[in-house]
Amino acid sequence: MPELPDITIYIEALERRILGQALKQAKILSPFLLRTAVPPIEAICGHKVTALKRLGKRIAIGFENELWLVMHLMIAGRLHWKPPVSGDGGISKKRGSRSKLAAQQAVFDFDSGNLVLTEAGTRRRAALHLVQGESGLQALNRGGLEVLECSLDDFARVLGSENHTLKRALTDPRLFSGIGNAYSDEILHRARLSPVTLTQRLSNEETARLFEAVREMTSAWLERLRSESGDDFPENVTAFRPEMAVHGKFGKPCPVCGTKVQRIRYAENETNYCPRCQTGGKLLADRSLSLLLKKDWPKTIEELEEMRAGAR
Repeated sequence: MPELPDITIYIEALERRILGQALKQAKILSPFLLRTAVPPIEAICGHKVTALKRLGKRIAIGFENELWLVMHLMIAGRLHWKPPVSGDGGISKKRGSRSKLAAQQAVFDFDSGNLVLTEAGTRRRAALHLVQGESGLQALNRGGLEVLECSLDDFARVLGSENHTLKRALTDPRLFSGIGNAYSDEILHRARLSPVTLTQRLSNEETARLFEAVREMTSAWLERLRSESGDDFPENVTAFRPEMAVHGKFGKPCPVCGTKVQRIRYAENETNYCPRCQTGGKLLADRSLSLLLKKDWPKTIEELEEMRAGAR
């Protein structure tokens, strides 16, 4: 799922392309995409874009008639920018195979080009909302703290307001805005903290360390993505990047200590961590594997290596 750095880069690219531009037409190609009926999507056609905002992991596009089009890309949704295409309502007949065309969920046609929303796979989770005014916009705001705009005291207060694991707290949009599965792994690795440590058990020093890691990792990835995209529209938006330290790196060496990265899998997500840097050599129980192995589940990285060596 695109997170704070990715969404920010999308917005910056869109500002260069559609700010001040009138939306000529909007084509909603999926019956599952638009989640509001009033006002109708036609209400923004013919009106200029006056603002773009990030709302957590959402992109909000404001129009001169005080309507806001709010996009939530979820896991598989992505945005693409295409040059203007005449005579087909903004959808190019030469844009690819039947399967690629089926992935298009919406097309927004401007004089400057076409903004295309696609979604991979068959599960339709991406969502559009068209809302009236600032009050309608704020109704979609989960209220999380903006981590690049807050103080350490504000961060500590929000972090300790509920007693959750660090992983859950960082990815809770009611607590922190824009942080998801991928960047939370990287933040916790940089902070040298276990993802399952409870928020109310952190020391002041650990809280400060986490605060700095959040700001450092978010800022570093913003600059990296800006450098990669340049003036082009960002097309390589993914949660798995080769430069990441632990996210998506299960079984690969930690770039700091060389220990193999481990993971906890749950539902459709997973937490990646280094057992040497973050958990003092202890392995965190993966629910499915620990239930399977029961008493044979290794407790430390050394036990895991011995188990693997014995299986060869």
